[in-house]
Amino acid sequence: MYKSKKLTFIRYFYEFIDLSNLMSSKLDEYLARIDRLPTWGLSYALLWALGIGYFATLYDAVSNLGYALPFIPFINATQASIIVSVGLAGYIVGSMGFGIASDRIGRRPILIVTFALLGIGSLGMGLATNYFTLFIFRVLEGIGIGAALNLAMVYVAEFSPSTKRGKYANWIFISGWTAVGAGTVVAAFIVTISPTIGWRIIFLLPGVLALITTVILAISSPESVRILVKKGKIQDVERIVNRMEEISMRRAKMESLPQPKIVHYEEIPSYSQLKILREPKYLKRLISLTVFWFFIYFIQYTSTGLGPTFVKVVVGFSPAQYAEYIRLSGFAAIGATIISFLLLGIVERTDRRLLTQIGGIGFLVSSFVSTYLLLNKELITWFITYFLLEFILNPPYLAGYLMSSEAFPTAVRSTSFAITDGIGHLGGVVGPLLLFPLIGIIGPLPAWIVLGFPVPFAAALLWFTIPKTVGVRLEEVNEAYREGATQR
Repeated sequence: MYKSKKLTFIRYFYEFIDLSNLMSSKLDEYLARIDRLPTWGLSYALLWALGIGYFATLYDAVSNLGYALPFIPFINATQASIIVSVGLAGYIVGSMGFGIASDRIGRRPILIVTFALLGIGSLGMGLATNYFTLFIFRVLEGIGIGAALNLAMVYVAEFSPSTKRGKYANWIFISGWTAVGAGTVVAAFIVTISPTIGWRIIFLLPGVLALITTVILAISSPESVRILVKKGKIQDVERIVNRMEEISMRRAKMESLPQPKIVHYEEIPSYSQLKILREPKYLKRLISLTVFWFFIYFIQYTSTGLGPTFVKVVVGFSPAQYAEYIRLSGFAAIGATIISFLLLGIVERTDRRLLTQIGGIGFLVSSFVSTYLLLNKELITWFITYFLLEFILNPPYLAGYLMSSEAFPTAVRSTSFAITDGIGHLGGVVGPLLLFPLIGIIGPLPAWIVLGFPVPFAAALLWFTIPKTVGVRLEEVNEAYREGATQR
């Protein structure tokens, strides 16, 4: 009896191993078929929807909050700092919570919920009548933003051919940084033309856009091929990949596709996400990317969230000068949009680590130069400098997002992005709370330099921990070649 049970267990064990190997081989085949596609293989409406959603995400995260806060009549400067920080705390909850859920449940359902939360939070902020309701909806909005920054990039990366991953990721990145540029101009003019209700309008706008994205995703987005294979839903995967091949051939006006280059990889077990991330290789990547994002957000969210409040409270502009500053800062941010388009030509040919290093140095330079010019009320010189600096302050975001989605295995890809970007947002929580106390202790110019000083050193860590990922299949960056296997 005992021997019979033992033999049965052994048989089931080997059947499970055979099934796992079969699933792994099927995934290798499907990835090779996607990799040979000449163009994006899904609906362009899906890319547009993610672009619209990313516009709403970055608009909420960067463009509108800093301009809205000085005009909200029922909050003071201290409460404004808290509103910036609690939103970023929400980012952490959203990025980590939904990131882990995405690896376990699937990309599609979590992505839909993410943009729904973003829309509800933004609409709630636009309709808020007191500090408490503004606080609550800012947290909800922050949860949606943190998750969207993670999942949208991971989703696009997993459906893109490896040689075009940066291109299609940059597509939604452009949308987001159009919000940083053109969206900032719109926000600046709305609040200066209509100070009473303008702040409400610039919160309501991204709420509507996020809900549009939610509807389109619910209608047209498929689940990630990697997730479906993991769940054994081979028929669904076959249907999706066949459709991608048909669409791609039609767009490229091709009658056939080249033979897929199938490479077998040793599958990394998904039984324990924490066990995978504790491996020295991935742990080093996790720590270095988290440090990088912490100090990027430390300075960036302090600048965008409290920059207008800093100018209003510390610099001492007249009302007319302050209105001019708001409008000029909006126009200066267009530099971020311009460089996001230019990145299309270089992102697939430039090492991601180089882009982050140049940007890290740029943040330190900007902290000094921008603050110095504002304190001396040299608005036009500040505008030109700020506009030009955007050309080196913008690329680290795309490079960092790509590395955060490329440098980890499928089983923990969304989770690791969630951890690096999520915990990194603690920098955005801490920075705004330190700004005004630091100004009181060491003065405004040294305070901003202190906030920007660590960024280039954090970027330098990436050279020692993150491999080159340009044009490389995600599995090649992470999973090892299966022993004895050959490329076909």
